Amino acid sequence: MSHTPAPSSTPSTATAPGGAGPDATGTLGLAQATALVIGGVIGTGIFLLPATLAQYGTISILAFGLVSVGAILIAMIFGKLGARIPASGGPYAYARDAFGEFAGFLTAWSFWLTAWIGNAGIAVAWVGYVNYFLHWDSTAGKILVALVGLAVPALINLSGVKNMGAFQLITTVLKFVPLLFVAIVGLFFLKGANFGPFNASGGSFLDALQTSAALVVFAYSGIEAVAIAAEKVRDPERNVARASVFGCLACAAVYMLSTVAIMGTVPHGELVGSTAPFSDALNHMFGGSIWGDVMATMAIISGIGALNGWTMLVAEMPFAAARDGMFPNAFTRMRNGVPYVGILVGTTLTIIVMAMNYLWSEDAFEDILLLATVTTVIPYLFSAAAQLFWLVTRERAVSRGKLARDLTVAIVGLAFTIWMVYGSGADAVLKSLILLLVGIPVYIWVKASRGEYGPNEVMHDASGNAVGTFPTDGPERGPTK
Repeated sequence: MSHTPAPSSTPSTATAPGGAGPDATGTLGLAQATALVIGGVIGTGIFLLPATLAQYGTISILAFGLVSVGAILIAMIFGKLGARIPASGGPYAYARDAFGEFAGFLTAWSFWLTAWIGNAGIAVAWVGYVNYFLHWDSTAGKILVALVGLAVPALINLSGVKNMGAFQLITTVLKFVPLLFVAIVGLFFLKGANFGPFNASGGSFLDALQTSAALVVFAYSGIEAVAIAAEKVRDPERNVARASVFGCLACAAVYMLSTVAIMGTVPHGELVGSTAPFSDALNHMFGGSIWGDVMATMAIISGIGALNGWTMLVAEMPFAAARDGMFPNAFTRMRNGVPYVGILVGTTLTIIVMAMNYLWSEDAFEDILLLATVTTVIPYLFSAAAQLFWLVTRERAVSRGKLARDLTVAIVGLAFTIWMVYGSGADAVLKSLILLLVGIPVYIWVKASRGEYGPNEVMHDASGNAVGTFPTDGPERGPTK
């Protein structure tokens, strides 16, 4: 059996939103593209996450597994969409192709918020590990260290895609191999008594599962990295899919194995209060105190690598949207093959959020990162919906088995994103909605500056009679007869 598509005026080989056609070529090979995913996903959070999850008990391992499966499904969806639409912007291009430019704008806006707010979070965590050696504990000292951590990736990105890719590959190897070492070797030191209770939260099973899963969600932010930078990838029709899935699988393996290894080597009571769970795990495996220095060094490398990748992404999304007339045109300006305005603006906004954190309320920054979790999920949701839309309305004839497989991945992926939004909590969802709504005046301003005042569509009166149209190319602001 085969699936017969509905008629469509948008062939799969057409130039994609964002301006890239199927012949687009890039600089990043498969290894560098995969490193971009791994480097974007694995930042500094993994070095504290096992201790955070321990307070919910070993149920968090189950939650980690569920979220990991969901993340892999989203990566598979990115792979399918990236092969069909190999354009910069990734989720933005997919949403615009399926649902129109306003959905594309909301996706781009949401991701852009995630990128520079999330970068501030990475920078703040990175400062803590740098100060393990420097001890610059004053507010001014912390801000200065964070400025260095943000300036170095910005300068590397501004120097060109090749340098950015090389730095990303090196830092990914340097942080991934030691993490994998802990994850694998730790399995030989497991003790059942260390794991603690299954549900240590004191609440219901579902509440503990939901909360611990919500904590894991942001750990996977970055699986869309190579899809967003698709035009910079060689052979994007193949390598976007492979890099997305390979990178996500590698991260899932390290996350799951390291969480199990640490929970099984560090006694539960000690792990709950730990500020360096990887160091504590190594101390229990081999003894000694040098492991604190080792893990701090790993975290520094991991953080600077994550900032390097995310600095690129914070510019790529608005670049793609601006090229299609939905972000200010300045974001399309290029130098050394990179959209330098996006890098400068994104880095500046990140510095502002970082400074606000240190000057006003460090404790409030956790709430800001939770907002970033919701804004992360929205592009995933639109991407899964775009894939489902394509399968239902535009897919070319395929076997029933392949169609069933792709539909299942799209439907489960969409359900997973809705679950992630729910798990972020009502307060974070409300605040994230407000941040999304703030983008609407920006959209209006950009469209008005281009002389575009609405779709060229026929309006009807109460009786169904045509009364006029909204032009797309003139200065009129109302219907014309």
